[in-house]
Amino acid sequence: MDEHGDRVEVLAEDRVGIPHLTKSRYIAGLQCLRRLWLLVNQPPPYEPPEPGSPLDIGQQIGLKAHLLFPGGVLIDEAPWAHAAAVARTIALMADANTPAIFEAAFKHDGIRVRVDVLERLPDGSWGLREVKSSTGPKDHHLDDIALQAHVVRGAGVTVSSIELVHVNNAYVRCLDGVEWRAYFVRVDVEAGVEARLAEIPSRLPAMRECLASGQAPFIEPGRQCSSPYGCEYWDQCTAGKPVDWIIRLPRLSEANATELKALGVEAVSSIPAEFPLTAKQSVIREAIVSDRPYISDDLPRLLTAFGPPACYLDFEAMAPPIPLYQGTRPYQTLPFQWSLHEIDGVGRLGHLEFLADGAGDPRREFAETLIAALRRSYSPIIVYSSYEKSRLRELAEVFPDLRSSLEAVIDRLADLLPVVRQSVYLPAFDFSFSIKTVGPALCPDFGYDDLDGVADGLAAAGAFLQIASGAVVDADETARLRRQLLAYCERDTLAMVKAHAALLELAGQPTINLAP
Repeated sequence: MDEHGDRVEVLAEDRVGIPHLTKSRYIAGLQCLRRLWLLVNQPPPYEPPEPGSPLDIGQQIGLKAHLLFPGGVLIDEAPWAHAAAVARTIALMADANTPAIFEAAFKHDGIRVRVDVLERLPDGSWGLREVKSSTGPKDHHLDDIALQAHVVRGAGVTVSSIELVHVNNAYVRCLDGVEWRAYFVRVDVEAGVEARLAEIPSRLPAMRECLASGQAPFIEPGRQCSSPYGCEYWDQCTAGKPVDWIIRLPRLSEANATELKALGVEAVSSIPAEFPLTAKQSVIREAIVSDRPYISDDLPRLLTAFGPPACYLDFEAMAPPIPLYQGTRPYQTLPFQWSLHEIDGVGRLGHLEFLADGAGDPRREFAETLIAALRRSYSPIIVYSSYEKSRLRELAEVFPDLRSSLEAVIDRLADLLPVVRQSVYLPAFDFSFSIKTVGPALCPDFGYDDLDGVADGLAAAGAFLQIASGAVVDADETARLRRQLLAYCERDTLAMVKAHAALLELAGQPTINLAP
């Protein structure tokens, strides 16, 4: 049968309900057959990607890659209209005036794929181009591309070149805007893909057997659940696990995890006292078993450098995948907001803040306003992680005239996170040392649950990126996002105030008494 007739026959298979494979399902099956079964039989509801999320970034960069192939035509049929997409792909391939096809659709061997770019080559053959938003090839990319090559070649197409198109993180935006041929890197990955192609026939039977089953296979949750992608069924698959499941114990080695499983131990509270754990793991285990906090005798000494009086500082930053400003690179971290709480010698709590307007590169104004705000005192500047120090060092490199002032700020930084990690553990920390967990655990009347919209760093970066990139132009919507950003960043520095006061109390030190 000719190629067109064979394709129609295979597509008819779908109408009798036989599950098909796709790129995403194949990668899911390599990761975990249970995830594959659930994706087909219990698909999560569709939700538009959050601004700044990996899916949103991937879509943006995929569209920009089209600019590398002038005259290319997009197959815009919906995913569920695959037969129509295949027919249109065939028609465009037959038209010698079509230099490239975006989202080219194929079906072979019970597998559907949409190819990011199918490029017509001078000799009449075709080049398969996969676009990724990463800054370099990754191992699972080769499996993704190999499946496409398996299907496209199986459909009778001569593919003589296979490339991965990814972001060049060394590219620097110039005054005239983004130069897309420099922004992207095209890498020949044919050799690696050919090796993965050879493995496909041995991998497909297990996936098809899984999809033919009436129930999901049982697979014990483990490290595969987060690699290469976080599994959307994690909560469902771990619902029966204890709240202190051993996999949540920080830095538990694979060997120790395997040994504990062999002993039938799933809960941290059930780990035998004689089992070899690190000092920190032992502290966590004992706190959970006793349901009492661990407070190191060294805590009072460690807190001496933190005041009060003291300042409490937090930054928010974005990392635009497509650089917005001259002189910046893809995914370069650009701080745009700071929050500063300050307690003076008599317990008065004040607050200052900065949020860039989004009209241009925020870094200079960010640095200058921060320096001005911190000139008012010589108190230690409490942060929670090394993040602020890293951003300040980067700013000092970019603005040499501000270097001495920024270095003076760096010299005053006092990181509270190592103190908490080393000296305190409460069962309510729930295996996390994040300020969003530690703050409410130390101060039960404090939390983040009332925040609307922006409630974590990723959401903050996404919200500001919408403003800075012009994705949001409505004044009311811009004002709403700015209110949310200001409320969130202020809450993070207030969390440090609360946590510091609680730690002083645990250490038996004079605590922070805020003036009315």
